[in-house]
Amino acid sequence: MTIKMYTTPFCKYCKVAKEFFKTKNISFTEVDITKDDKAMKEMMSKSQQMSVPVFDIDGEILVGFNRTKLEKAIKVA
Repeated sequence: MTIKMYTTPFCKYCKVAKEFFKTKNISFTEVDITKDDKAMKEMMSKSQQMSVPVFDIDGEILVGFNRTKLEKAIKVA
């Protein structure tokens, strides 16, 4: 499973999501869109959103931190 998480340093839900993945021992790639214009455009293209966090989980796009939806997408309880 490949997880890419688009974030900003000032997003409180991004911090919650990172902690969620760490407590579940799930690896992910964090992409800070404030430092990478190409990544920001990529995120907007995938999600049709400008807000973070955005998750790309094996091609499935989730916008915002929703524990239930994330657990379902990564098949973890």
